[in-house]
Amino acid sequence: MTEPRATFPHGTILGYPRIGRRRELKRAVEAYWSGTTDAETLEQSAAGLRRATRERLAELGLGRDDSSIPESFSFYDQVHDAAVTVGALPERFAPLRAADGGIGLDAYFTAARGAGEDAPLEMTKWFDTNYHYLVPEIGPETVFALSSDRFARQVAEAKVDGFTVRPVVVGPVTLLALAKATDAAPGSFDPLQRLDDLLPVYAELLTELRAAGAEWVQLDEPALVSESLPADPAVLADAAARAYAALGVRGDRPAILVAAGYAQLSPEAWAALAAAPIEAVAIDLARGAVPQAVPGLARKTLVGGVVDGRNVWRGDLDAAWKRLQELSVLGASEISAGTSTSLQHVPHDVADESALDPRLASWLAFADQKVAQVVALATGLVDGRPAIAEPLAAASAALVDRQSAPGVRDGAVRERTVALSADDWERGDYEVRVAAQDAELALPVLPTTTIGSFPQTGDIRRARARHGRGELSADEYERFLRDEIARVVTLQEDIGLDVLVHGEAERNDMVQYFAENLDGFAVTENGWVQSYGSRATRPSILWGDVARPAPITVAWSTFAQSLTDKPMKGMLTGPVTILAWSFVRDDQPLGDTANQVALALRDEIADLERAGIRVIQVDEPALRELLPLKAADQAAYLEWSVGSFRLATAGAAPATQVHTHLCYSEFDVVIDAIAALDADVTSIEAARSRGEVIGDIATSGFATGIGPGVYDIHSPRVPSVEEITDLLDRTVAELPLRRVWVNPDCGLKTRGYDETVASLTNLVEATGLVRERVAVTL
Repeated sequence: MTEPRATFPHGTILGYPRIGRRRELKRAVEAYWSGTTDAETLEQSAAGLRRATRERLAELGLGRDDSSIPESFSFYDQVHDAAVTVGALPERFAPLRAADGGIGLDAYFTAARGAGEDAPLEMTKWFDTNYHYLVPEIGPETVFALSSDRFARQVAEAKVDGFTVRPVVVGPVTLLALAKATDAAPGSFDPLQRLDDLLPVYAELLTELRAAGAEWVQLDEPALVSESLPADPAVLADAAARAYAALGVRGDRPAILVAAGYAQLSPEAWAALAAAPIEAVAIDLARGAVPQAVPGLARKTLVGGVVDGRNVWRGDLDAAWKRLQELSVLGASEISAGTSTSLQHVPHDVADESALDPRLASWLAFADQKVAQVVALATGLVDGRPAIAEPLAAASAALVDRQSAPGVRDGAVRERTVALSADDWERGDYEVRVAAQDAELALPVLPTTTIGSFPQTGDIRRARARHGRGELSADEYERFLRDEIARVVTLQEDIGLDVLVHGEAERNDMVQYFAENLDGFAVTENGWVQSYGSRATRPSILWGDVARPAPITVAWSTFAQSLTDKPMKGMLTGPVTILAWSFVRDDQPLGDTANQVALALRDEIADLERAGIRVIQVDEPALRELLPLKAADQAAYLEWSVGSFRLATAGAAPATQVHTHLCYSEFDVVIDAIAALDADVTSIEAARSRGEVIGDIATSGFATGIGPGVYDIHSPRVPSVEEITDLLDRTVAELPLRRVWVNPDCGLKTRGYDETVASLTNLVEATGLVRERVAVTL
């Protein structure tokens, strides 16, 4: 080390929810996008939100001047922030740069969302979470240069307010490991090849942060825990050794904390970081074990991530304390208590949930409660275990109470799962099903459909809110929803779609709607968690054994079917996605819980069939999302996740066409598992990635119906007929024509009606053109 560095605090968190307790950032950003406010107003709103966050964290016990408060704000996405900061935007966005090469808000948001002819960056899941990040595009031609001073400005802003914060930046290895090659790059190019070119820009950024008042900087390197990335873990570890050897020797920088959450560091990466000339390493002890002692730790602070940043359970605080004690024997100079990951994955505060059962609430810890847990553990590290005996005992008592509470274990549910036989997972021969479905449905070649939801308009949200407040009676609300469904059905018939949906106007969320109608779940009022950009969800809390007390979707589906002669889909959310997008009990294997959900859905499918619904979609967009980061754990996960879908759907009759949908994931990793779901038709994201997955499908021998998306619904752009036609031409050139479906990438809930109608009209027109072109081959 070239100069003494600041001492690291005894307790910290790796990040905090950034959307605001009442989604203030969402409203500010979307107002800017709509043109109703200007950039100055947006910046002021964001600054106010950051100030409120710092004050709240100080109130909870983190220090104002010791770098324990992370500065983890983002307008859209932390990966995008890092890419923009180092100038890594594709050439198509070059005209949006400032004259000095800087990248401002308009360029930042255009790259994220797209505009006009400018297609946005691809989006995919952040490791094994439901958070979506924007995929950087980096090639040999990418020119790295410090292109934004936003990180430094936020450090200086905090300094003015009396805070010494720790800026959080995605590290150079993870930025490159998560990037994709630009279209101009040769086929063998790997963005990691640009590491040596990128490091001087990170060094310049560190100098700028130090000048702004940062004493510590947090560089997030979760790529170093993953075995699911294209790069081998040993290659990533070598890249980390090179990166931090270069950055660590600089004297004009803050002290460096490298944080590697979401799983256990690879042995090679752990050794590389321990040996690197940096001051601290944060490791995940919620999803990883205490590692072996390695050389170099005597000069390091180890931040033990013993408070789980990804679930909402109060947890075993005494066990967390014991893990910190185990960490202390490795020989590090200091031990600090921390969260396993950023707290961006959990809601703000249990105290905001006045409608939750108090007993259930006593088992929970949202972000603010987890901060308090970290502060308590930090106190214990300084003053000894007796100083925190009370919070340790209280957490242990909550665990005991939870285990004995009614509903956590339901004898009837458990007897049903024990009685299952191998036949309950098997549906029968696919070719037999195809013949029965062709006879039943009589669909044209390249059948068109949508994924399920239609725009959730302001009128729908207001009616739902009025009904919730008792201002709209049950009968009045039902009439409103029936009118909305009828409008959506008529619209689809006018556009010319072949298989229709009812639009899901009655659903607030594709998981919460089912959680509200299943035993074993609770829902929140303000438990918002960012999904991507300005979008947030309210994950439900799955706390007990799951059962279906009554049919959930049947009445709405049968009403919609009564309005048309075209097939109407019954729309369900699959067991894996219900688990992935909920906070799930941690007291039994996930596979056991998935089977309970699957049996509830199996009953719903049976009731839909009895009501005359012949197309049923069971969405599983989260199948790839939950894939464990460690290769040794993946086979077991795929076995239970695929099994739960098959358990839910295997009871369907051969003539019932079962669809599923997956979105925004790396499909090549799980293509065999997708095939093993044994759905009759699978729709998947393909438009934003410009059809990359089509080749993977073709070479895999995928034999059932497939609908690669041709309309990116996560962008406000309206795809042209030509754009959709090009994607369809590529699809039918590589895949069996009679298996291809035409659909958007995902549901249309977040879009407006003008763009939706225009896009679907273009989709149908493009399909017609391709049908004419391929007619001679039929």
